[in-house]
Amino acid sequence: MNHLRSMTRMVAAAALIALSGTAAAQSAPAKLEGGVLVGPNGMTLYVFDKDPAAGGKSVCNGGCAANWPPLAAAGDAMAAGDYVVITRDDGSKQWAFKGKPLYYWAKDQKPGDKTGDGFNSVWHVAVQ
Repeated sequence: MNHLRSMTRMVAAAALIALSGTAAAQSAPAKLEGGVLVGPNGMTLYVFDKDPAAGGKSVCNGGCAANWPPLAAAGDAMAAGDYVVITRDDGSKQWAFKGKPLYYWAKDQKPGDKTGDGFNSVWHVAVQ
């Protein structure tokens, strides 16, 4: 009986180590470059003033999302630090920073472009 308890404890400890390693290995979905957040592709990320301040919801859908593609998150992505995963109206997942959904601007052509900053006075580069 003691042998069975020891084995159970060992398996449980191994599972906890494996799970903690997975969580630690997940990195932030964006990084700071030149004072602004950029996605894994190096392109500038933006926030939208019309998204609820801390609601974790995107109101940029349809044609808006075609021009301002969301920073997509994998279906199994998990929160990391100030980054959380929100569910969009179409069921897809999107990264948000401090509750604000993150987007690319379709008209930015190369890393470092910030042509969407100030667009219609409601789009701004994402900063920490």
